[in-house]
Amino acid sequence: MKLIGSLSAAAFLFVVVAAGAQPALRGDATRSRSAEPVRQQPDVTVRFVKNPAPVPSLTVRDLEGRSITSASWRGKVTLVNFWATWCGPCRAEIPALIALQAKYRDHLQIVGVSVDEAPPDVVKRFVEVNHINYPVVMLTSELRAAFPGVFALPTTFVLDAQVRAVQRHVGLLNPIVYEQEVQVLAGLLKARVEEVEDTGQVLLVNAAQATSIPGVSLDGLTRAQKRTALERLNHDKCTCGCGLTLAQCRINDPGCDVSLPLARKLVEQIRAAR
Repeated sequence: MKLIGSLSAAAFLFVVVAAGAQPALRGDATRSRSAEPVRQQPDVTVRFVKNPAPVPSLTVRDLEGRSITSASWRGKVTLVNFWATWCGPCRAEIPALIALQAKYRDHLQIVGVSVDEAPPDVVKRFVEVNHINYPVVMLTSELRAAFPGVFALPTTFVLDAQVRAVQRHVGLLNPIVYEQEVQVLAGLLKARVEEVEDTGQVLLVNAAQATSIPGVSLDGLTRAQKRTALERLNHDKCTCGCGLTLAQCRINDPGCDVSLPLARKLVEQIRAAR
């Protein structure tokens, strides 16, 4: 996972199961779309947020200029994937997302949100070269407000057929997890579902790339300097003994008094090397 001016290196969302919450079998959300048989797999467990919040109404345009509205996602499972062309873990998971979109096209809509600061034409070329089969849009303030808390890449929000955010994954994820979540929400799989409280706690793991660092300002850096800073912060090790990168240590332990001055010094060195 990689840190990004306000996104970053692989991370998982850690949630706490609500006290007394009992896992339940679930798998009938969008069954009306298909006559496909429902598979029973009670040994499979997926986790969704308890009392999920609806995604605000929004309208964006993809790289082809076509209008996309959140209302159009109703009735399907939607994955909103925040990524960038320069993010290694993002590039690594694209083939799995392409395969998932093709396999579940009647039940699933993936939307890629590029946080690249490069011109849209650069992103469009990347999409064409990699044969991405789902719409890609550029990050806007509207999307940032609708999907808060994206500080690392890739970050993917899982929306149910009612356009509610039921899960968020940070970092490179096992595609089997995505597929199981899609199957359950689409009514194709009856599995055990745990309802969890969204505590908002995120740890950087799974190669996630951080894009913002607690206590470290990237303001005033050029695009090239910011990229260099984030690459270094996601690579250079903290010397506090944690064994983590500076980015991981700052995010996993914001109170560390070793990683903060090291990270700030690194950024200031890059800032001065104009």
